[in-house]
Amino acid sequence: MIEYQNILDRNMLNVFKDILINIKEEGLKNNNHLYITFSTKHQNVKLPNWLRQKYPEEMTIVIQYEYYDLEINKNNFSISLSFNDIKTNLIIDYNSIISFADPSANFGLILQNHKIQKKINKKIEKKKSNKNNVINFSNYKKN
Repeated sequence: MIEYQNILDRNMLNVFKDILINIKEEGLKNNNHLYITFSTKHQNVKLPNWLRQKYPEEMTIVIQYEYYDLEINKNNFSISLSFNDIKTNLIIDYNSIISFADPSANFGLILQNHKIQKKINKKIEKKKSNKNNVINFSNYKKN
């Protein structure tokens, strides 16, 4: 069986990596800026505890004017950003990335594998939180 979604996800990550390499080599021009949303719960994401407490599920960073020390690695990238004038280093695993976009270029991608996994996790959490003695009447509503 051909795993189309895995092939697509891997190639979308390669597009993302190429964009980061371009930013590292050329900088940002023409009002380009990148929004990157990633899961902060991913085991290979490294960020300070105070940021993880503020964003326990996911976080969106913006690469635009003030970013430092951008490094592109095989499995992750690292970048330093300023949060309330505190220069902070982040290490973001590529597998934690949910989406990225450049609104100035009207370009963006949602990495489906992460989106689907997030929906599955929410369904599991919802089932766990349902009590046996609670009836969900939304299942019985007429359309």
